[in-house]
Amino acid sequence: MLFCPLQQHRLQLSVHVSGSLRHWSYSNTVTLIPFPTTVTGCPKPLFVSSAAVDQTAQKFEEENSTGTDEKFRRTHNARSTSFLLRRLSEEEQVEESKAKDEEAETITEEEKVKLLELSLVRRRTPQFPGSIYIQSQIVTGAGASPPPLRRLFQGRENEEIDDDKMLMQALEIRRKVTAEILKEAMRGGKFSITYSTNLVSILPDFVDHVMIEAASMKTLPEFSHSTFNARAKTFIHSSKVVPLIRFLKHNSLTYPQIGKLICMSNGNLESIRRLVEWLKLIYVKGRFLGVALVKAGGAVLNRSTEELDEIVGYLESNGVRRDWMGFVVSRCPKLLSYTMEEVRSRVKFYMDMGMNKNDFGTMVFDYPKALGSLTLEEMNCKVKYLKEFGLSNEDVGQLLAFKPQLMGCSIEERWKPLVKYLYYLGVNRDGMRRMLTIKPMVFCVDLETTIAPKVQFLKDIGIQEDAIGGMLVKFPPLLTYSLYKKIRPVIIFLMTKAGVTQRDIGKVIALGPELLGCSIVNKLEVNVKYFLSLGISLRLLGEMIADFPMLLRYNLNVLRPKYSYLRRTMVRPLQDLIEFPRFFSYSLEGRIIPRHKVLVENRINFKLRYMLASTDQDFDQKVDAAVERRQRFESGVMDDPVSTSPTIDSSIAIGREEVNSFESENAQATVKKI
Repeated sequence: MLFCPLQQHRLQLSVHVSGSLRHWSYSNTVTLIPFPTTVTGCPKPLFVSSAAVDQTAQKFEEENSTGTDEKFRRTHNARSTSFLLRRLSEEEQVEESKAKDEEAETITEEEKVKLLELSLVRRRTPQFPGSIYIQSQIVTGAGASPPPLRRLFQGRENEEIDDDKMLMQALEIRRKVTAEILKEAMRGGKFSITYSTNLVSILPDFVDHVMIEAASMKTLPEFSHSTFNARAKTFIHSSKVVPLIRFLKHNSLTYPQIGKLICMSNGNLESIRRLVEWLKLIYVKGRFLGVALVKAGGAVLNRSTEELDEIVGYLESNGVRRDWMGFVVSRCPKLLSYTMEEVRSRVKFYMDMGMNKNDFGTMVFDYPKALGSLTLEEMNCKVKYLKEFGLSNEDVGQLLAFKPQLMGCSIEERWKPLVKYLYYLGVNRDGMRRMLTIKPMVFCVDLETTIAPKVQFLKDIGIQEDAIGGMLVKFPPLLTYSLYKKIRPVIIFLMTKAGVTQRDIGKVIALGPELLGCSIVNKLEVNVKYFLSLGISLRLLGEMIADFPMLLRYNLNVLRPKYSYLRRTMVRPLQDLIEFPRFFSYSLEGRIIPRHKVLVENRINFKLRYMLASTDQDFDQKVDAAVERRQRFESGVMDDPVSTSPTIDSSIAIGREEVNSFESENAQATVKKI
């Protein structure tokens, strides 16, 4: 139902009958005339002829012109309102565009020239970072002018434009454009977008090199009228950087390594390929190619293969085997950057300390940095410091041949704090020299994280502080063992499986620190099971170990023959073995059997302690005294009290003195302190 009050509405009616061949069209104009509303307020329209409509409309306008606007007001429906708003918005946009065009026309010709010079956009869309304006508008001749110069500096419209800042901005734009051209060239070489982006991001020097070369090509006649993008593409193609990247990636170089090499080459990309081929000839392979190339430095890229072959040949003539050369160069690529005179002086430094070619070659293979990482002054200082422990020049040479890692340790940060700490524990210079010669690795480990926690652990298990120094001198490898993987498990085994009490564990470790180096499964556990199988209880075994800790270090093929001879030939009880576990420390053929024969021949008998724990001269004296006592007993001379008990007491006293002389002074002092 249509409502159009206060206005004429002419409708063009066209009626189409659906589903029929008839078409009825009525083009007469029909006006819908509103009548006064009814009680309900709804008008009643009436369709009349056009002549009548004109007369009625004229009368209606005359009536409305008499000031009845307050009675009949104009309204719009939703469709007409939306049409009006859309029309108004279009008019506003047209006005804004006209204002912008007028503003753009105010740009001077000089500014337009500067903008055109700074413009480095592509001839394609979508546009990449670095574009200043849409070039398609200029190419198509749309008449659109470049944006104002101040738009280059967003947020600085009110500030004065600085020429230096504008130049830096233009330079940055051109750098970004050059990077995009390089990325596109890599994508043309079948590299992924991610790989291309990551690699170009670490090639700022090469991007600048391309930008400079492309700008300098402008002076050439053939490139005088070409664009910057075309010149940059031409230079990248002629430099063959994309095939080189493919070659390096094929040889297991990572993109950071490739980026560093290209930047170090200073544009001489062919030297990278040449050096890679040469390194492969000396057996540098895999990921070590990239490590060697990067760590060798940019100077090695400028060296010829003849110079590098001369260095390798000289090292090979001094004991470094050809098949070792790849390992040596990959661990110390700095060797390739030295001149031939420097290499000769370094080799002579070690040869003057008494090294032969075999020792020198082995030393270089074990630790190549000893030859190439330090300066000659640092090498001389370290050798001089090692001589202060009382070592000769030849001793230092042998020490470095055995442990060249010493040359990689710092004197101030590693050696001096360790020496002070050992001196605090009671180790003198001779003890340090013994530690250095037996286990030089001690002077390579960290004091705070490795040595100090182990010393504190030894104190916690009951070893006196002044006894720790002697123990370390006796067994220096103790400081190189892992506290949680080696030392603590052995202590726990001795206290739980071997019967050693908490009171005696400190004594056991102080007298036998070598136990900490034994394997629990292959050595300690096997020996404990053997002694328990002999009928020795766990408590007695712990006492035996406390008396003689080295009991657990012997092999079973040494223990079995001695025990068999003790029980079957000597016919001694097991208690004798429990009282004197040191029986297993004496040689069966060299001491036990000969002395047992002497006792049998003279028809006398000694305890194991008196039989074995004495020198040959003392043993002969005791045998003579025992034979004399036996003869007196057999002859019936019993009235002389001096010949009976005093003699026995004296023999016992002599045996005790021999036992005391057998044990070392350090062990006795340690036992008393514990």
